[in-house]
Amino acid sequence: MIAAMLTVVLLSSSQPAMSTLSPSPIVIAHRGASGERPEHTRAAYELAIDQGADFIEPDLVMTRDGHLVVRHENEIGETTDVADRPEFAARRTTRDVDGVPITGWFTEDFTLAELKTLRARERLPALRPASAAFDGREPILTFDEVIVIARDASARTGRVIGVAPELKHPSHFAALGLPMEDVFIAALERHGLTGAHSPILIQCFEVGTLERLAARIDAPLLQLMQAHGGPADRPGATYAEMATPHGLAEIARYAGYIGVQDLMVVPRDDAGRALEASALIDNAHAAGLKVVVWTFRAENVFLPAQYRVGDVSAAHGDFEGWLEAIYALGVDAVFSDFPAAAVDVR
Repeated sequence: MIAAMLTVVLLSSSQPAMSTLSPSPIVIAHRGASGERPEHTRAAYELAIDQGADFIEPDLVMTRDGHLVVRHENEIGETTDVADRPEFAARRTTRDVDGVPITGWFTEDFTLAELKTLRARERLPALRPASAAFDGREPILTFDEVIVIARDASARTGRVIGVAPELKHPSHFAALGLPMEDVFIAALERHGLTGAHSPILIQCFEVGTLERLAARIDAPLLQLMQAHGGPADRPGATYAEMATPHGLAEIARYAGYIGVQDLMVVPRDDAGRALEASALIDNAHAAGLKVVVWTFRAENVFLPAQYRVGDVSAAHGDFEGWLEAIYALGVDAVFSDFPAAAVDVR
């Protein structure tokens, strides 16, 4: 349980144990404080921790030489300066990722050393120009480096800072001869994060990956779902079916949490207005699952119509009011690009 994860735990075998009260709902900094700094950078993670986030989230993809690095996707044209690097121009290609053709530069075509020469950029510069001002300052991080950021911050703040890694496209990487699960478990073992009460929450949209992890480690697992589509490794299955009482009972066999898109909890009408909440939270709790909802962002373009302020997409609306409405539904945790607001509303 999330509460247990924030009791007396060890982030590594060398770190002293610390205890803290378990806040509710838990605030997970989505790729760090990614509304204010380029996502998945040290600056984004450390700002999120300073703002009171309980967990930081790294998305994990793989390099050609088998390392786990932290990027939103394996295509890195949007989030790094790779397109401006003539030495890598020939690496631009088109790949099929989970059935979708994508053109760009992919982490699996670079060694870790090569990726370390790149610098991070804001993914949404038109919406977040203040964050884009930090472009070019930060390198790509490895998973190990993010774990160390959390460990060191735990020691510095006296709070246990958890890590919520998402394994991105594991079937895609496995087909390339890059066994993400094995490398991931090895990293957890290095840092003492395989136990049931470890300050970690492991996410994936795929089902088989989580089932196999459940058989190998005791660390908390979270099944990701979104309003449309289904898991890439389960042709024909849909997230809508997985969100039924029967589907939730199946998830509870291998995971303790679901991580669901906000639209699955509060649908919207054609005008973008939030409607009455679904039964998903109650049904998940009845199945013994904790509910984590994603992703909360302050800009008008992401908010339900009744929480927007003005007509400028990039302007911040009534983000706090939207969070209050979600918290009132009894969610166990949220992912937010703006963790400071999520903590303040809590």
